[in-house]
Amino acid sequence: MTDEDLPPLAASVRQPEGTPDRLRRQIEFVIEVDRLKNVFRQSPLLAADRKENDAEHSWHLALMTLVLAEYADEPVDTSKVLALVLVHDLVEIYAGDTPLYDTAGAAGQEAREQRAADRLFALLPGDQQERFRALWDEFEARVTPEARFAKAMDRLQPLLLNYGNEGGTWRTPGVTEEVVLTRKSVIKDASGDLWEYARSLIRTGADRGWVPRDRTGA
Repeated sequence: MTDEDLPPLAASVRQPEGTPDRLRRQIEFVIEVDRLKNVFRQSPLLAADRKENDAEHSWHLALMTLVLAEYADEPVDTSKVLALVLVHDLVEIYAGDTPLYDTAGAAGQEAREQRAADRLFALLPGDQQERFRALWDEFEARVTPEARFAKAMDRLQPLLLNYGNEGGTWRTPGVTEEVVLTRKSVIKDASGDLWEYARSLIRTGADRGWVPRDRTGA
């Protein structure tokens, strides 16, 4: 059985008799997204010897948004950014996490996540289904200031974990300083200040040997 075939968790949690249909559907969605706590990423935690899960990642992005919103180059609606970062990885409940440096896995990522979004958000009542799907689509498209800042948080957070772990996923075969800079460059679309900070982390990591420099043509 693949993640996409998983039966809904709500099937094993009986709702009380007389629960209104709208509330029942909302609660079933809330129950289903508990699965996010069991989707593990490649980023190592700083406070424990294990990888972080998607729920921890999303929480961290939300808190970073509250702390760092002042560095956005364009005015952003913080409440909208919070909604975007909390929704953006929900589809990984069925699609799984695709590590940033996994080029093979990235090949089918969009199709997997589109199918997952169709299934997951359909659990909600119609109006909320449309709203949550619109938030997810907005994050993916990155055409609004809020989506660009949310994406910047999504790229900056694992960078902090890798730097604090003296490499982390930077030690993935084939990853170099230039590869990291390229994959993280979307940060500059939202914040020049945070991009300069991110570049300093990557440069320092390379100086200390935590990520190799690309010596091609040297």
